[in-house]
Amino acid sequence: MGKTVDYYMMPGSPWTYLGHDRFVALCRQHDATVRVKPIDLGKVFAVSGGLPLPKRAPQRQAYRLVELARWSAFLNLPLNVQPKFGASGPELASRFILAASESDVANALALAGAVMRARWAEERDIADPSTLAAIAQGLGLDVEALAARAATPEIAARFDACTQEAIEAQVFGAPWYVVDGEPFWGQDRLDFLARKLAK
Repeated sequence: MGKTVDYYMMPGSPWTYLGHDRFVALCRQHDATVRVKPIDLGKVFAVSGGLPLPKRAPQRQAYRLVELARWSAFLNLPLNVQPKFGASGPELASRFILAASESDVANALALAGAVMRARWAEERDIADPSTLAAIAQGLGLDVEALAARAATPEIAARFDACTQEAIEAQVFGAPWYVVDGEPFWGQDRLDFLARKLAK
């Protein structure tokens, strides 16, 4: 059995989207166990010095668009750098992912990938319950059970707990991977993560 990776992610993050498929393939290659931990990045920013996108300086916002387009082209991965529903909150999607993770991490990872594609490549609203239901159905998941579980106080509490855990682990961005206590921030650190998993 391989190592365990704590995967702090946010389905509204384009960087998480850009790294997700490569991360999943990497973990599969090294037989690593993934613990999927969606987080409220706004709360993480509030204690780590980060700023939500609209509050960042114009030059930082402009360069972000350049980098997103650059990575999209490099990875040959479709990405709308300013998606139609880019302002939609990711909390409901995070709860769906957490609910899926209770029974099958592979399903949770597949759902996370499909949710992020919906937002960043397909111009769909991941805050819309009907969109999430359609995505889950497309993966062959039990939509009714998943939606019901996602709406429970227990899943809401898990989402809060993942966020608090991230704060305590000194996470300040997404995606963020932790192996044996060693942190890796960003999809552009996956090569370093691969070396860690190969040891």
